[in-house]
Amino acid sequence: MAGLAARTARIGVSPRAARVVIAVLSALLVVLAGAAFWLGAQAREAQAGADDRRAALDAARAHAAGLVALHHRTVDDDVRRILATSTGAARKEYEAGLDRLRTTTVANKVVQTGVLRAAGLVSLSGGTATALVVADVDIRWEGSKTPPQDRLYRWSMELTKVGGTWLVSKAVQVV
Repeated sequence: MAGLAARTARIGVSPRAARVVIAVLSALLVVLAGAAFWLGAQAREAQAGADDRRAALDAARAHAAGLVALHHRTVDDDVRRILATSTGAARKEYEAGLDRLRTTTVANKVVQTGVLRAAGLVSLSGGTATALVVADVDIRWEGSKTPPQDRLYRWSMELTKVGGTWLVSKAVQVV
């Protein structure tokens, strides 16, 4: 302490004033460190929310891409992609119609291709989300003289986060 008194006396500051300045600067340092920690936590939380929104929307897009891509030669793989992106009621619905879809697709030599035009997240709360997806679809029948059909599909998709992965739990076509 004698060293501090000698140094402060040389520059014209009392030892008491020096201690006050050091205490104030220390407190300010603690406040700044706390603010930096809080801001960092807020940024991580915001990034996690953005990542979750992106993942939910990507899941809706992937599911829609599976719905618009159907080929009589790859129908089993096509159906597996749809099932891999679904859960709950949507998955049960697809599984229930699986045999009929396979039979009809192969018998009619269906070739369905599509392009996703737009997708947007309507809501996200906890482990559920709602997305809207729009796609143009071209349906043709290989070897048939029937002209191809162009269709516009719009879906409202409910998504559920299952084990850290977003899956479509309900897909409804909207008009």
